[in-house]
Amino acid sequence: MTQLLKQAFAEASKLPEIEQNAFAQWMLSEIMAEKKWEKAFEESQDVLEALADEALAEHALGKTKPLEFEKL
Repeated sequence: MTQLLKQAFAEASKLPEIEQNAFAQWMLSEIMAEKKWEKAFEESQDVLEALADEALAEHALGKTKPLEFEKL
């Protein structure tokens, strides 16, 4: 465990129990969401590669144009 994470847990342990539970639930939810994102990203590599190849081929054929951005 990193020193920063130890420090975060030490500070969280000083909170009232209800806030500790809320913090723990948030942290677990974030970890699970990250795992789901990583899995989805890993499973989409073939699709992303095909889309990138298609975009590069269209660009090589002159079928693309630069994006135009409005100045704020």
